[in-house]
Amino acid sequence: MTYAADRIEEEVAYLAYHFHWGLDDILDLEHADRRAYVARTATLVEQAEARQ
Repeated sequence: MTYAADRIEEEVAYLAYHFHWGLDDILDLEHADRRAYVARTATLVEQAEARQ
């Protein structure tokens, strides 16, 4: 099974925006690690928005 290119682009954009990481650094992450960073970042963003 392959991972959809649009999903990878979405994850890369999300992590690059929030962490200011480069493309190579993000793509070097294992899939599970990248998904974990996306999930944790989303939680932090939601918590910050709820405090506003």
